[in-house]
Amino acid sequence: MANATGTPSPAFTADNATPAGHSPVAPGEIAVGVIIGRASEYFDFFVFGIACVLVFPSVFFPGASQIEGVIYSFWIFALAFVARPFGTALFMTIQRRWGRSVKLTASLFLLGTATAGIAFLPTYETLGTAAVVFLAFFRALQGFATGGAWDGLPSLLVLNAPSNRRNWYAMLGQLGAPLGFLLANALFLYLIVAVSTEDFLSWAWRYPFFVAFAINVVALFARLRLVLTEEYTFALEESELEPISTREMLREQGRNIFLGAFAALASYALFHIVTIFPLSWIALNKSQVIDKVLSIQVWGACAGILGTMASGMIADRIGKRTTLGLMAAAIGVFALFAPMLMDGSPAQQNAFILIGFALLGLSYGQANGTVTANFQRRYRYTGAALTSDFAWLFGAAFAPLVALGLSVEFGLVAVSGYLLSAVVVTLLALRINRSLEAKS
Repeated sequence: MANATGTPSPAFTADNATPAGHSPVAPGEIAVGVIIGRASEYFDFFVFGIACVLVFPSVFFPGASQIEGVIYSFWIFALAFVARPFGTALFMTIQRRWGRSVKLTASLFLLGTATAGIAFLPTYETLGTAAVVFLAFFRALQGFATGGAWDGLPSLLVLNAPSNRRNWYAMLGQLGAPLGFLLANALFLYLIVAVSTEDFLSWAWRYPFFVAFAINVVALFARLRLVLTEEYTFALEESELEPISTREMLREQGRNIFLGAFAALASYALFHIVTIFPLSWIALNKSQVIDKVLSIQVWGACAGILGTMASGMIADRIGKRTTLGLMAAAIGVFALFAPMLMDGSPAQQNAFILIGFALLGLSYGQANGTVTANFQRRYRYTGAALTSDFAWLFGAAFAPLVALGLSVEFGLVAVSGYLLSAVVVTLLALRINRSLEAKS
């Protein structure tokens, strides 16, 4: 863990040093696999999230009102995050028994199957309630499979990065989020503009899911090319990046897992508040044309990419924990202005999206690995996966559902309350982590 000046503490440096007897793996090579892998996963999830607003209410909930259709879709959206820790637990067992290649291939095969299943799924008109059941099943399967897609490359990347650039390299895995959103959003924008509304809801909405399946295939081979080579296998083994059972992890490192999840809560809460929620709110209130909103979100994703990259440079100077704390405070300030911006003119709504994405990049860029140094080395591989799973579950899974549902009922002040509560939890978790570190 870095101190206030951004210099790694002795304990952190020793524990993160490249293992003796093995030359460091080139961080640039690992970074390529990390970015491709994460971008493909995020693309899958954002395609589903955008479809929850633009497609599913009409296609799978035609008898419900528009607001009810979006709410029902957001319930299904959350299932993936609930299933994700269970996927991590099962696939860690698979890796212990049959190896990393079997685990990664099986998980990405399941992810591709679930995504293709949604692409081919008959509508409510054809299949009735069963269509909704299958949609929920495939969505849960997406989350379950994503839990097994953890390959340890982000941890390996940080361990092999120069000691004064670790936060920069840690940012690269997070870069997949705005990249995935940019691609998903741009594809939906193209379809909305290129075809009529009738054609879009009839068949064109399926194309992004076909594209997601194709991207998964490319990502699978890109990642297998890295993790199955002898060089990377030795590096992973010598770094003691082991697939520990979930039961042992919770028993031995449960405090660190949940502390890490809560330390990043503000970033994860903001995640869907600026990516999925604005689209739903604007679509329901018809305050802007959808293609205009999607265009602004493309620019927002670009701002998120720049913010994510900037977070690496900032954190290398002042430390990851300080960066995350400052960004949590900034999210708190942003939350106070959220009702005014989202309930205002199109220009104000656009400002909410652009500012929100920039903040998201700056905060989410350092959200992973906040308390990674607290884990013993052998627990770091599985600990990083479970920490991320629970951060998504607690912070992001129900964010669009809660924000939209409460905003319809009580007004947009609910968005402020949601974000502020996450900010308080983050700052408290960071303070606890600092106190525990001082005692050790």
